[in-house]
Amino acid sequence: MVRDRSKLSQRQSKMLEMIRDFTLEYGYPPTIRQIGEEVGISSTSVVSYNLNVLQRKGYLLRDREISRGLRLVDNAYEEGFSLRGSASISVPLLGTIAAGEPISVPDGDFSSTDYERIALTSDIVPDTENVYALRVRGDSMIDALINDGDIVIMRHQCVAENGDLVAAWLKDEKETTLKRIYWEKNRTRVRLQPANPRMDPIYVHPSNLEIQGKVIVVIRQTN
Repeated sequence: MVRDRSKLSQRQSKMLEMIRDFTLEYGYPPTIRQIGEEVGISSTSVVSYNLNVLQRKGYLLRDREISRGLRLVDNAYEEGFSLRGSASISVPLLGTIAAGEPISVPDGDFSSTDYERIALTSDIVPDTENVYALRVRGDSMIDALINDGDIVIMRHQCVAENGDLVAAWLKDEKETTLKRIYWEKNRTRVRLQPANPRMDPIYVHPSNLEIQGKVIVVIRQTN
């Protein structure tokens, strides 16, 4: 779907850009108050009105029942945001990760050349070193607007800060899961927190945990 951004006000275009940039940086969308602060609108009702306009015009989806309930639709990350001249890049899609109960992963060494690749642009991921993609299975992260079938772009790293969205490998269980990580009890226990009120967190000892990467981009599927 091609959208004509010339029909948007300058304020609405700026809001779209802010939502895109914030989501790409943090892995989740901004709050209404954060949008207002960025574009210079003090009234949350005015921000909400303009978000409703963007929703009607097909640029985003909005769920008022949850915090940060915004999703840019389809290719709205790319459409009309001056990506001409961006380098075409790709990263390997290494498999599936659970956003729900952990998924068992078989033993073995795998080359990234054995896998499908996900096409991106350098505007979205400027540096592809140690970057890979995983397809999400499950709905434990729906309040972070990561749904079943979405693709997460990961940067491989072995450390994480509280609140980071990570791929967590549970060594004893040989299972991997996508959760937000929190260190508890002077770092003697790790809480892997879902973003779904119907699901309980997973508690593990640090010795049973290996961080395999941090989410840097979410590619949302709308079909």
